[in-house]
Amino acid sequence: MNNTSTPATPLHVTGHLAPVPDEIDAVDLPVEGALPPELVGRYLRNGPNPLPGQPSKHWFAGHGMVHGIRIDQGHARWYRNRWVRTKALAGEPAMRPDGSPDITVGEANTSVIAHAGKILTLVESGLPHVLTPELETLGTSDFGGRLTTSMTAHPKTDPVTGDLHFFGYSVVAPFVTYHRLTAAGDLVASAPISVPGPTMMHDFAITDRHAVFLDLPMTFNPARIDHPLPFDWDESYGARIGVMPLDRPGEVRWYDVDPSYVFHVGNAHTDAAGRVVLDAARYAGADAARAWARTGDPSASTGVPAHPDPAGPAAAAANSGLARLHRWVLDPVAGAVSETTMDDRGIEFPTVDDDRVGRIARYRYAVSGGGPSATAIVKLDADAGVVAEHALGPDVVAGEAVFVPSAAPDRAEDDGWLLSIASRRDGGGSRLLVLDATDVGGRPVASVTLPRRVPAGFHGAWITDDELARL
Repeated sequence: MNNTSTPATPLHVTGHLAPVPDEIDAVDLPVEGALPPELVGRYLRNGPNPLPGQPSKHWFAGHGMVHGIRIDQGHARWYRNRWVRTKALAGEPAMRPDGSPDITVGEANTSVIAHAGKILTLVESGLPHVLTPELETLGTSDFGGRLTTSMTAHPKTDPVTGDLHFFGYSVVAPFVTYHRLTAAGDLVASAPISVPGPTMMHDFAITDRHAVFLDLPMTFNPARIDHPLPFDWDESYGARIGVMPLDRPGEVRWYDVDPSYVFHVGNAHTDAAGRVVLDAARYAGADAARAWARTGDPSASTGVPAHPDPAGPAAAAANSGLARLHRWVLDPVAGAVSETTMDDRGIEFPTVDDDRVGRIARYRYAVSGGGPSATAIVKLDADAGVVAEHALGPDVVAGEAVFVPSAAPDRAEDDGWLLSIASRRDGGGSRLLVLDATDVGGRPVASVTLPRRVPAGFHGAWITDDELARL
Protein backbone atom coordinates (compact mmCIF):
# COMPACT_ATOMS: atom_id res chain seq x y z
CA MET A 1 0.00 0.00 0.00
CA ASN A 2 1.36 3.43 -0.93
CA ASN A 3 1.14 5.84 2.00
CA THR A 4 2.80 8.71 0.16
CA SER A 5 0.55 11.77 0.04
CA THR A 6 0.90 14.87 -2.09
CA PRO A 7 1.07 18.07 0.00
CA ALA A 8 -1.93 20.30 -0.41
CA THR A 9 -1.40 23.51 -2.35
CA PRO A 10 -0.98 26.35 0.18
CA LEU A 11 -4.05 28.52 0.46
CA HIS A 12 -2.11 31.75 -0.02
CA VAL A 13 -1.10 31.02 -3.64
CA THR A 14 -4.59 30.24 -4.96
CA GLY A 15 -7.79 32.07 -5.89
CA HIS A 16 -8.42 35.42 -4.22
CA LEU A 17 -5.17 35.20 -2.25
CA ALA A 18 -2.84 34.51 -5.18
CA PRO A 19 -0.28 37.25 -5.94
CA VAL A 20 -0.43 39.38 -9.09
CA PRO A 21 2.57 39.39 -11.47
CA ASP A 22 3.10 43.08 -12.19
CA GLU A 23 2.36 46.75 -11.56
CA ILE A 24 -0.28 48.54 -13.62
CA ASP A 25 -2.00 51.92 -13.88
CA ALA A 26 -5.59 52.61 -14.92
CA VAL A 27 -7.70 55.79 -15.06
CA ASP A 28 -11.39 56.70 -14.98
CA LEU A 29 -12.60 53.55 -13.27
CA PRO A 30 -16.23 52.42 -13.76
CA VAL A 31 -18.53 53.35 -10.87
CA GLU A 32 -21.93 51.90 -10.06
CA GLY A 33 -24.05 54.10 -7.83
CA ALA A 34 -22.66 57.45 -6.70
CA LEU A 35 -19.41 58.11 -4.85
CA PRO A 36 -20.04 60.62 -2.04
CA PRO A 37 -18.55 64.01 -3.00
CA GLU A 38 -17.04 64.27 0.49
CA LEU A 39 -14.63 61.43 -0.38
CA VAL A 40 -11.54 63.29 -1.56
CA GLY A 41 -8.40 61.27 -1.10
CA ARG A 42 -6.84 57.86 -1.60
CA TYR A 43 -7.84 54.45 -0.37
CA LEU A 44 -4.62 52.45 0.05
CA ARG A 45 -4.42 48.73 0.86
CA ASN A 46 -1.27 46.80 1.71
CA GLY A 47 -0.60 43.08 1.56
CA PRO A 48 1.96 40.40 0.69
CA ASN A 49 2.72 39.83 -2.99
CA PRO A 50 5.78 37.69 -3.86
CA LEU A 51 7.66 38.33 -7.08
CA PRO A 52 6.73 36.07 -10.02
CA GLY A 53 8.46 32.72 -9.78
CA GLN A 54 9.37 33.26 -6.13
CA PRO A 55 6.35 32.03 -4.13
CA SER A 56 6.51 32.67 -0.41
CA LYS A 57 6.47 29.76 2.02
CA HIS A 58 4.00 31.53 4.29
CA TRP A 59 1.14 33.93 3.59
CA PHE A 60 2.60 36.50 6.00
CA ALA A 61 6.02 36.51 4.30
CA GLY A 62 5.44 37.99 0.82
CA HIS A 63 6.84 41.32 -0.36
CA GLY A 64 4.66 44.33 0.40
CA MET A 65 2.47 45.66 -2.40
CA VAL A 66 0.26 48.72 -2.00
CA HIS A 67 -2.89 49.09 -4.11
CA GLY A 68 -4.35 52.59 -4.42
CA ILE A 69 -7.61 54.12 -5.65
CA ARG A 70 -7.78 57.90 -6.03
CA ILE A 71 -11.27 59.39 -5.48
CA ASP A 72 -12.48 62.98 -5.84
CA GLN A 73 -15.54 64.89 -7.08
CA GLY A 74 -17.52 61.67 -7.30
CA HIS A 75 -15.01 59.99 -9.64
CA ALA A 76 -12.57 57.12 -9.21
CA ARG A 77 -9.69 58.86 -10.99
CA TRP A 78 -7.11 56.10 -10.96
CA TYR A 79 -5.95 52.74 -9.72
CA ARG A 80 -2.31 51.75 -9.40
CA ASN A 81 -0.34 49.11 -7.56
CA ARG A 82 3.31 49.19 -6.54
CA TRP A 83 5.69 46.88 -4.74
CA VAL A 84 7.36 48.63 -1.82
CA ARG A 85 11.02 48.90 -2.87
CA THR A 86 12.56 47.30 0.19
CA LYS A 87 15.96 45.72 0.68
CA ALA A 88 14.09 42.42 0.99
CA LEU A 89 12.64 42.93 -2.51
CA ALA A 90 16.21 43.45 -3.74
CA GLY A 91 17.20 40.10 -2.22
CA GLU A 92 19.05 41.24 0.89
CA PRO A 93 18.80 38.91 3.94
CA ALA A 94 16.84 39.89 7.03
CA MET A 95 19.50 38.42 9.34
CA ARG A 96 23.03 39.72 9.71
CA PRO A 97 26.02 37.32 9.65
CA ASP A 98 26.09 37.38 13.47
CA GLY A 99 22.48 36.12 13.60
CA SER A 100 20.92 39.40 14.70
CA PRO A 101 17.90 40.82 12.82
CA ASP A 102 18.46 43.71 10.39
CA ILE A 103 15.44 45.99 10.86
CA THR A 104 16.22 47.89 7.64
CA VAL A 105 15.22 44.81 5.58
CA GLY A 106 11.53 44.43 6.47
CA GLU A 107 9.07 43.40 3.74
CA ALA A 108 6.69 46.33 4.53
CA ASN A 109 3.68 44.14 3.72
CA THR A 110 1.13 44.58 6.51
CA SER A 111 -0.39 48.05 6.82
CA VAL A 112 -0.22 51.61 5.55
CA ILE A 113 -0.87 54.82 7.50
CA ALA A 114 -0.39 58.56 7.25
CA HIS A 115 1.36 60.49 10.03
CA ALA A 116 2.99 63.90 10.15
CA GLY A 117 2.49 64.34 6.41
CA LYS A 118 4.12 61.04 5.47
CA ILE A 119 2.68 57.82 4.07
CA LEU A 120 4.24 54.89 5.94
CA THR A 121 4.08 51.20 5.04
CA LEU A 122 4.62 48.93 8.01
CA VAL A 123 5.62 45.41 8.97
CA GLU A 124 6.38 44.40 12.54
CA SER A 125 9.83 42.98 11.74
CA GLY A 126 11.37 46.21 10.44
CA LEU A 127 11.45 49.97 10.07
CA PRO A 128 8.67 51.84 8.25
CA HIS A 129 9.06 52.69 4.58
CA VAL A 130 7.95 56.09 3.25
CA LEU A 131 5.86 56.35 0.05
CA THR A 132 4.96 59.25 -2.20
CA PRO A 133 1.26 59.95 -2.93
CA GLU A 134 1.85 58.10 -6.24
CA LEU A 135 3.06 55.03 -4.25
CA GLU A 136 6.74 55.28 -5.15
CA THR A 137 9.15 54.27 -2.37
CA LEU A 138 11.40 56.94 -0.83
CA GLY A 139 13.18 54.61 1.64
CA THR A 140 13.07 53.65 5.30
CA SER A 141 12.59 56.04 8.20
CA ASP A 142 14.08 55.76 11.68
CA PHE A 143 12.76 59.18 12.74
CA GLY A 144 16.08 60.95 12.68
CA GLY A 145 18.06 57.98 13.99
CA ARG A 146 16.05 57.72 17.21
CA LEU A 147 14.16 54.49 16.38
CA THR A 148 16.43 51.52 17.00
CA THR A 149 13.79 48.76 17.13
CA SER A 150 11.25 47.47 14.66
CA MET A 151 7.84 49.15 14.51
CA THR A 152 4.51 47.42 14.91
CA ALA A 153 2.17 47.42 11.93
CA HIS A 154 -0.58 48.61 14.30
CA PRO A 155 0.37 51.96 15.84
CA LYS A 156 -2.39 54.00 17.42
CA THR A 157 -2.99 57.71 16.87
CA ASP A 158 -4.50 59.58 19.79
CA PRO A 159 -7.36 61.57 18.21
CA VAL A 160 -6.94 64.45 20.68
CA THR A 161 -3.16 64.93 20.90
CA GLY A 162 -2.26 63.56 17.46
CA ASP A 163 0.56 61.53 19.06
CA LEU A 164 1.36 58.17 17.50
CA HIS A 165 1.89 55.41 20.07
CA PHE A 166 3.57 52.18 18.99
CA PHE A 167 5.96 49.44 20.02
CA GLY A 168 8.46 47.05 18.52
CA TYR A 169 9.11 43.43 19.43
CA SER A 170 12.17 41.27 18.88
CA VAL A 171 13.47 37.73 19.35
CA VAL A 172 16.40 39.22 21.31
CA ALA A 173 16.25 41.38 24.43
CA PRO A 174 14.66 43.79 25.00
CA PHE A 175 11.79 41.74 23.64
CA VAL A 176 9.28 44.64 23.60
CA THR A 177 9.88 48.41 23.49
CA TYR A 178 7.26 51.17 23.66
CA HIS A 179 7.61 54.39 21.62
CA ARG A 180 5.74 57.67 21.13
CA LEU A 181 5.88 60.08 18.19
CA THR A 182 4.49 63.59 18.43
CA ALA A 183 1.95 64.82 15.92
CA ALA A 184 4.89 66.51 14.16
CA GLY A 185 6.70 63.17 13.81
CA ASP A 186 9.35 63.55 16.52
CA LEU A 187 10.22 60.42 18.52
CA VAL A 188 10.14 61.69 22.11
CA ALA A 189 9.68 58.58 24.26
CA SER A 190 11.00 55.02 24.26
CA ALA A 191 10.93 52.49 27.09
CA PRO A 192 11.54 48.73 27.36
CA ILE A 193 8.54 46.62 28.43
CA SER A 194 9.45 43.62 30.58
CA VAL A 195 8.09 40.31 29.26
CA PRO A 196 9.37 36.79 30.01
CA GLY A 197 10.44 35.92 26.49
CA PRO A 198 10.19 36.56 22.74
CA THR A 199 6.44 36.79 22.21
CA MET A 200 4.81 37.65 18.88
CA MET A 201 2.98 40.84 19.88
CA HIS A 202 1.09 41.86 16.75
CA ASP A 203 -1.22 44.57 18.08
CA PHE A 204 -1.93 46.64 21.19
CA ALA A 205 -4.29 49.38 22.33
CA ILE A 206 -4.35 52.81 23.92
CA THR A 207 -6.81 54.76 26.01
CA ASP A 208 -6.64 58.46 26.82
CA ARG A 209 -4.40 57.50 29.76
CA HIS A 210 -2.91 54.07 29.08
CA ALA A 211 -1.15 51.77 26.66
CA VAL A 212 -2.40 48.18 26.77
CA PHE A 213 -0.03 45.31 25.86
CA LEU A 214 -0.93 41.72 24.96
CA ASP A 215 1.71 39.24 26.19
CA LEU A 216 0.28 36.02 24.76
CA PRO A 217 1.55 32.48 24.08
CA MET A 218 2.57 32.73 20.43
CA THR A 219 6.32 32.71 20.91
CA PHE A 220 9.63 32.36 19.10
CA ASN A 221 10.64 28.71 18.74
CA PRO A 222 14.39 28.22 18.08
CA ALA A 223 13.66 24.78 16.62
CA ARG A 224 11.82 26.56 13.79
CA ILE A 225 14.57 29.05 12.96
CA ASP A 226 14.65 27.90 9.33
CA HIS A 227 10.90 28.50 8.88
CA PRO A 228 9.60 31.76 7.36
CA LEU A 229 7.83 32.57 10.65
CA PRO A 230 9.65 30.84 13.52
CA PHE A 231 6.81 31.29 16.04
CA ASP A 232 4.39 28.74 17.43
CA TRP A 233 1.62 28.31 19.97
CA ASP A 234 3.07 27.55 23.45
CA GLU A 235 0.39 27.53 26.12
CA SER A 236 3.01 27.00 28.84
CA TYR A 237 4.21 30.58 28.24
CA GLY A 238 1.06 31.93 29.90
CA ALA A 239 -1.20 34.81 28.88
CA ARG A 240 -1.51 38.27 30.37
CA ILE A 241 -2.52 41.83 29.56
CA GLY A 242 -0.44 44.78 30.70
CA VAL A 243 -1.60 48.33 31.44
CA MET A 244 0.94 51.17 31.30
CA PRO A 245 0.19 54.78 32.24
CA LEU A 246 1.16 56.94 29.27
CA ASP A 247 2.85 59.41 31.61
CA ARG A 248 5.04 56.65 33.10
CA PRO A 249 6.53 54.75 30.12
CA GLY A 250 7.79 51.27 31.01
CA GLU A 251 5.76 50.98 34.23
CA VAL A 252 3.33 48.13 33.48
CA ARG A 253 0.82 46.32 35.68
CA TRP A 254 0.03 42.82 34.40
CA TYR A 255 -3.22 40.83 34.62
CA ASP A 256 -3.33 37.09 33.96
CA VAL A 257 -6.00 36.01 31.47
CA ASP A 258 -7.18 32.77 29.91
CA PRO A 259 -4.80 31.43 27.20
CA SER A 260 -5.66 32.98 23.85
CA TYR A 261 -4.20 34.96 20.98
CA VAL A 262 -5.09 38.31 19.42
CA PHE A 263 -3.98 39.48 16.01
CA HIS A 264 -6.18 42.57 16.02
CA VAL A 265 -7.60 44.91 18.64
CA GLY A 266 -10.97 46.60 18.22
CA ASN A 267 -10.60 49.44 20.72
CA ALA A 268 -10.02 50.27 24.38
CA HIS A 269 -11.04 52.96 26.82
CA THR A 270 -10.66 53.88 30.48
CA ASP A 271 -14.07 54.05 32.15
CA ALA A 272 -15.31 56.39 34.87
CA ALA A 273 -14.20 53.95 37.57
CA GLY A 274 -10.64 53.87 36.23
CA ARG A 275 -11.02 50.38 34.75
CA VAL A 276 -9.47 49.64 31.36
CA VAL A 277 -11.94 48.08 28.90
CA LEU A 278 -10.37 46.26 25.94
CA ASP A 279 -12.17 44.72 22.93
CA ALA A 280 -10.39 42.48 20.43
CA ALA A 281 -10.79 39.60 18.02
CA ARG A 282 -9.77 36.77 20.36
CA TYR A 283 -8.74 33.25 19.38
CA ALA A 284 -9.25 30.81 22.26
CA GLY A 285 -6.41 28.34 22.81
CA ALA A 286 -7.49 25.60 20.41
CA ASP A 287 -8.72 28.18 17.90
CA ALA A 288 -5.38 29.99 18.01
CA ALA A 289 -3.47 26.79 17.33
CA ARG A 290 -5.78 25.82 14.48
CA ALA A 291 -5.69 29.30 12.93
CA TRP A 292 -1.89 29.34 13.02
CA ALA A 293 -1.78 26.00 11.22
CA ARG A 294 -4.11 27.38 8.54
CA THR A 295 -2.16 30.52 7.71
CA GLY A 296 0.19 28.84 5.29
CA ASP A 297 2.72 26.79 7.25
CA PRO A 298 1.70 23.12 7.30
CA SER A 299 4.67 22.25 9.53
CA ALA A 300 3.31 24.12 12.55
CA SER A 301 4.07 21.97 15.58
CA THR A 302 0.63 22.41 17.11
CA GLY A 303 -0.62 19.27 15.41
CA VAL A 304 -4.04 20.86 15.05
CA PRO A 305 -5.72 19.71 11.83
CA ALA A 306 -6.57 22.38 9.26
CA HIS A 307 -9.58 20.37 8.10
CA PRO A 308 -12.96 19.56 9.68
CA ASP A 309 -12.63 18.06 13.12
CA PRO A 310 -12.86 14.22 12.94
CA ALA A 311 -14.65 14.23 16.27
CA GLY A 312 -17.71 15.65 14.57
CA PRO A 313 -19.60 18.92 14.04
CA ALA A 314 -19.83 19.85 17.72
CA ALA A 315 -16.07 19.59 18.20
CA ALA A 316 -15.45 21.49 14.98
CA ALA A 317 -17.71 24.32 16.13
CA ALA A 318 -15.94 24.52 19.48
CA ASN A 319 -12.49 24.55 17.81
CA SER A 320 -13.24 26.37 14.59
CA GLY A 321 -10.00 28.31 14.26
CA LEU A 322 -12.00 31.57 14.23
CA ALA A 323 -11.73 34.66 16.41
CA ARG A 324 -14.65 36.18 18.27
CA LEU A 325 -15.15 39.70 19.56
CA HIS A 326 -14.14 39.54 23.20
CA ARG A 327 -14.01 42.03 26.06
CA TRP A 328 -11.62 42.22 28.98
CA VAL A 329 -12.28 44.62 31.88
CA LEU A 330 -9.10 45.27 33.88
CA ASP A 331 -9.77 46.64 37.37
CA PRO A 332 -6.73 48.24 39.04
CA VAL A 333 -8.51 48.66 42.38
CA ALA A 334 -9.50 45.01 42.71
CA GLY A 335 -6.45 43.79 40.81
CA ALA A 336 -8.82 41.59 38.83
CA VAL A 337 -9.90 41.01 35.25
CA SER A 338 -13.21 39.82 33.81
CA GLU A 339 -13.70 38.31 30.34
CA THR A 340 -16.80 38.24 28.15
CA THR A 341 -17.48 37.08 24.60
CA MET A 342 -19.40 39.92 22.99
CA ASP A 343 -20.63 37.96 19.96
CA ASP A 344 -20.39 34.31 18.88
CA ARG A 345 -19.79 34.80 15.17
CA GLY A 346 -16.30 34.40 13.77
CA ILE A 347 -14.79 37.80 12.91
CA GLU A 348 -11.47 39.40 12.02
CA PHE A 349 -9.97 42.79 11.13
CA PRO A 350 -12.04 44.79 13.67
CA THR A 351 -11.97 48.55 13.06
CA VAL A 352 -13.40 51.62 14.74
CA ASP A 353 -13.97 55.29 13.95
CA ASP A 354 -10.48 56.80 14.27
CA ASP A 355 -11.96 59.73 16.20
CA ARG A 356 -12.93 57.22 18.94
CA VAL A 357 -9.57 55.41 19.27
CA GLY A 358 -8.85 55.06 22.98
CA ARG A 359 -12.28 56.45 23.90
CA ILE A 360 -15.74 54.99 24.43
CA ALA A 361 -17.08 53.82 21.07
CA ARG A 362 -20.43 52.25 20.41
CA TYR A 363 -19.62 50.57 17.07
CA ARG A 364 -17.05 48.09 15.80
CA TYR A 365 -16.77 47.09 12.15
CA ALA A 366 -15.32 43.77 11.05
CA VAL A 367 -15.41 41.01 8.47
CA SER A 368 -17.25 37.83 9.30
CA GLY A 369 -16.76 34.28 8.08
CA GLY A 370 -13.13 33.69 8.95
CA GLY A 371 -9.98 35.69 8.25
CA PRO A 372 -8.96 35.58 4.58
CA SER A 373 -12.26 33.97 3.56
CA ALA A 374 -14.77 36.39 5.08
CA THR A 375 -18.10 36.56 3.26
CA ALA A 376 -19.70 39.52 5.07
CA ILE A 377 -19.00 42.96 6.48
CA VAL A 378 -20.53 43.46 9.91
CA LYS A 379 -21.30 46.34 12.24
CA LEU A 380 -21.41 45.46 15.93
CA ASP A 381 -23.37 47.72 18.28
CA ALA A 382 -21.75 47.30 21.70
CA ASP A 383 -24.55 49.20 23.46
CA ALA A 384 -27.53 47.37 21.99
CA GLY A 385 -25.76 44.03 21.53
CA VAL A 386 -26.95 43.71 17.94
CA VAL A 387 -25.14 43.10 14.67
CA ALA A 388 -25.94 44.37 11.18
CA GLU A 389 -24.52 42.39 8.28
CA HIS A 390 -23.74 43.10 4.63
CA ALA A 391 -23.56 39.61 3.13
CA LEU A 392 -21.56 39.17 -0.07
CA GLY A 393 -22.47 35.57 -0.78
CA PRO A 394 -20.26 32.48 -0.83
CA ASP A 395 -18.34 33.45 -3.98
CA VAL A 396 -17.08 36.86 -2.81
CA VAL A 397 -14.57 37.60 -0.06
CA ALA A 398 -14.61 40.82 1.97
CA GLY A 399 -11.49 42.76 2.94
CA GLU A 400 -11.03 44.88 6.04
CA ALA A 401 -13.69 47.62 6.30
CA VAL A 402 -12.22 51.10 6.91
CA PHE A 403 -14.54 53.73 8.40
CA VAL A 404 -14.48 57.20 6.81
CA PRO A 405 -16.40 59.88 8.74
CA SER A 406 -18.70 62.37 7.11
CA ALA A 407 -17.90 66.07 7.44
CA ALA A 408 -21.25 66.84 9.06
CA PRO A 409 -20.98 69.03 12.18
CA ASP A 410 -21.81 67.13 15.38
CA ARG A 411 -22.10 63.94 13.34
CA ALA A 412 -23.29 60.71 14.90
CA GLU A 413 -20.57 58.14 15.53
CA ASP A 414 -21.61 56.01 12.55
CA ASP A 415 -22.29 58.91 10.18
CA GLY A 416 -19.90 58.00 7.37
CA TRP A 417 -18.93 55.18 5.06
CA LEU A 418 -17.14 51.84 5.09
CA LEU A 419 -14.58 51.15 2.35
CA SER A 420 -13.67 47.54 1.58
CA ILE A 421 -12.13 45.71 -1.36
CA ALA A 422 -14.26 42.67 -2.19
CA SER A 423 -12.82 39.96 -4.44
CA ARG A 424 -14.21 36.91 -6.16
CA ARG A 425 -13.08 33.74 -4.44
CA ASP A 426 -12.09 32.19 -7.78
CA GLY A 427 -9.74 35.10 -8.52
CA GLY A 428 -12.08 36.57 -11.12
CA GLY A 429 -11.94 40.23 -10.08
CA SER A 430 -12.27 42.87 -7.36
CA ARG A 431 -14.38 45.91 -6.49
CA LEU A 432 -14.05 48.75 -4.02
CA LEU A 433 -17.31 48.81 -2.05
CA VAL A 434 -18.59 51.97 -0.38
CA LEU A 435 -21.23 51.20 2.26
CA ASP A 436 -23.35 53.60 4.28
CA ALA A 437 -22.16 52.92 7.84
CA THR A 438 -25.60 53.84 9.21
CA ASP A 439 -27.18 51.15 7.01
CA VAL A 440 -24.55 48.44 6.56
CA GLY A 441 -27.10 45.88 5.48
CA GLY A 442 -28.38 48.04 2.63
CA ARG A 443 -27.21 48.29 -0.96
CA PRO A 444 -23.74 49.76 -1.48
CA VAL A 445 -23.68 53.52 -1.98
CA ALA A 446 -21.14 52.90 -4.72
CA SER A 447 -19.08 50.10 -6.23
CA VAL A 448 -15.88 50.78 -8.17
CA THR A 449 -14.81 48.05 -10.60
CA LEU A 450 -11.06 47.66 -10.34
CA PRO A 451 -8.98 46.91 -13.43
CA ARG A 452 -7.54 43.78 -11.91
CA ARG A 453 -7.99 41.38 -9.03
CA VAL A 454 -6.53 42.68 -5.78
CA PRO A 455 -5.20 39.76 -3.71
CA ALA A 456 -6.92 39.48 -0.35
CA GLY A 457 -4.34 41.15 1.87
CA PHE A 458 -4.18 42.82 5.21
CA HIS A 459 -4.80 46.45 6.13
CA GLY A 460 -5.81 49.66 4.43
CA ALA A 461 -6.33 53.33 5.15
CA TRP A 462 -8.28 56.27 3.80
CA ILE A 463 -5.83 59.17 3.43
CA THR A 464 -7.34 62.55 2.65
CA ASP A 465 -5.87 65.24 0.44
CA ASP A 466 -5.65 67.45 3.52
CA GLU A 467 -3.31 64.95 5.15
CA LEU A 468 -1.15 64.77 2.04
CA ALA A 469 -0.98 68.55 1.74
CA ARG A 470 1.49 68.46 4.65
CA LEU A 471 3.96 66.37 2.65
